[in-house]
Amino acid sequence: MPLRVVELFAGVGGFRLGFEGPVQGPRNPAFKVVWSNQWEPSTKKQHATEVYTARWNMQPRKNDSDEYFGEVEDSDLHINKDIHTIHTDEIPDFDLLCGGFPCQDYSVAKTANKAVGIQGKKGVLWWDIHRIIEAKKPSIVLLENVDRLLKSPTSQRGRDFAVMLASLDELGYVVEWRSLNAAEYGMPQRRRRVFILAFSKESKHYQTLVNDEPITYLSQTGVTAKAFAIHRHMLLSCPSFPLKNKSNADLAEVSLEFNKGAKKTSTSPFKKCGMMRDGIAYTFDGVANYTGPSTTLGDVLIQPPKVPEEYYISPGDVLKPKGWKYLKGAKKEQREGTDGFTYSYNEGAMKFPDPLDNASRTIITGEGGSTPSRFKHVVVFRPPKSKMESLKLHSKTHENVRTELKMKKNEWIRRLTPIELERLNMFPDNHTAGPTDGKRAFFMGNALVVGIIERLAEVLAQD
Repeated sequence: MPLRVVELFAGVGGFRLGFEGPVQGPRNPAFKVVWSNQWEPSTKKQHATEVYTARWNMQPRKNDSDEYFGEVEDSDLHINKDIHTIHTDEIPDFDLLCGGFPCQDYSVAKTANKAVGIQGKKGVLWWDIHRIIEAKKPSIVLLENVDRLLKSPTSQRGRDFAVMLASLDELGYVVEWRSLNAAEYGMPQRRRRVFILAFSKESKHYQTLVNDEPITYLSQTGVTAKAFAIHRHMLLSCPSFPLKNKSNADLAEVSLEFNKGAKKTSTSPFKKCGMMRDGIAYTFDGVANYTGPSTTLGDVLIQPPKVPEEYYISPGDVLKPKGWKYLKGAKKEQREGTDGFTYSYNEGAMKFPDPLDNASRTIITGEGGSTPSRFKHVVVFRPPKSKMESLKLHSKTHENVRTELKMKKNEWIRRLTPIELERLNMFPDNHTAGPTDGKRAFFMGNALVVGIIERLAEVLAQD
């Protein structure tokens, strides 16, 4: 019997690919997504849902075009509605909740009538996750977020994460987390994200986390440790601290008091590896231990004849003021802000073009489009001879760029295509086909590296 999975903030289905396997290919029988939700508030056209439902061959209901069903109606539902409007009774029972949610301010406060309890002032999407966990009580929760969650906000380093952990503790869960850089485990992108696993008493992992020594659990017996090995730590015991100053403190007090008074320049008490049980956090900085094969940016590139001409970079855009070379380069200059205010601006140079013998930099949501950018990827390639001639790539202007960037005579530079961005996140080729290339790049800037979920799924299925 597979674990029934609910996928929140589904995007184009990265978690689903990681748990179930590719749409066209060998499937993982240990997991079955039974309900998913995706809604983009800033756009009328719901592009991500269009991709998701097309890939998994889902059809809209006749009486509600925002609800889709798979091959067997009611066994695989996708809901394209604001999660805040969905009652928990509308969600079927499930075993595992997963989702990547925005990093926001998770401060909380007592309601006007204290008897009502505590409400979230911001970070609304976390509190929707919280109410679903509270109502449905899944045995496993797997969440993903940017790693700055561990140290936000700057005024109270780690407060937001402390509120999350304390709220899960109140719901009866134990938690482990790890900040993972996919490239440190052989994957093709240097994308660092924090993955949070929570277990209820109904989960077999609960007892392991409760009974093992923290240093043993985090480095050997935990789910993340089995999926992503770290070097054996020489600590005899794991550094720890309580989430609450007083045992009877509520979430509002955690929000107000956690790390209060710490300097903005101080580090967060939450490190890369950690676990929480009985309101106590145990945490240290683990170091990746991986010696297997690695995929580089060069490994994912499509063949030069398949690169559309619109991805070739114009030579004028390289050397012009505010062009590619300027944006990628080091800067130390005076800039003018509002009301005539001037300030010194400094930033270091980036490698330009991007090296092909290493994992790529992190994909951003603004990766699409031909406009020069500091953060978009640019790679050297060898265009076909026919393109060199038809696009006049041997012109004097092109030669000037080659000289400036130390390229060979038969080389030119280009941006990454949607297929290559998909490969950097370990999605199947053309998974996001349908919307514009700019929108497809946006999807990949928001997505996770599927290989991370695949490895966690392997361990969860085995244990």
